[in-house]
Amino acid sequence: MDKYKQEFIEFMIDCNVLKFGDFVTKSGRKTPFFVNTGFYRTGGQLKRLGEYYAQAIYSSLGLDFDVLFGPAYKGIPLSVAATMAISDKYGRDIKYCSNRKEIKDHGDKGILLGSPIADGDRVVIIEDVTTAGTSIQETLPIIKAQGDVSVLGLVVSVDRMERGQGEKSALDEIEEKYGLKTTAIVTMAEVVEHLYNRPYKGKIIIDDNLKASIDAYYDKYGVK
Repeated sequence: MDKYKQEFIEFMIDCNVLKFGDFVTKSGRKTPFFVNTGFYRTGGQLKRLGEYYAQAIYSSLGLDFDVLFGPAYKGIPLSVAATMAISDKYGRDIKYCSNRKEIKDHGDKGILLGSPIADGDRVVIIEDVTTAGTSIQETLPIIKAQGDVSVLGLVVSVDRMERGQGEKSALDEIEEKYGLKTTAIVTMAEVVEHLYNRPYKGKIIIDDNLKASIDAYYDKYGVK
């Protein structure tokens, strides 16, 4: 596993973003693990997060695109942090864009924040986590309504590696249905590999009991 992936897993633990316990996802699934990027709360944390996203985008999607689109609300700081990191690390000046939940009717009217999306723009979407692929259904029409644009890819922080609406993984379904290339900074398999029965700061994060719960979750919701 690449070193930056190991560092990112530990970074999520330190920021209380990756949690283990009993949770319910947006899609209604009961899960023993949860990723909440809303817990990145300081400038230093967002700076590092943007750098991890930038490295994942560069490694898997490349930088031959024009706009990084972050769906409201959590995608807004992600798009800002990642475009800044891309500029710093790779010297590529990508535009950031996000949508408003409510259309603004004064000043700079419209549904978008940041850069407008113009005909011919190539767009990559940035999100925190995709579980069942439901959020992409809301995001794509917003982008497509802006003009003749190409949506090239989707990057998330963690690939939960579970089924979407059918039998394939959510990210695989998105690739197949919408023609997008998808990538993640890390997968849950990499998270488990790095943390299972391995102490971090003197504590075992994933012990045998938690590993059994994760395995049971994937027996139910994982890709067959």
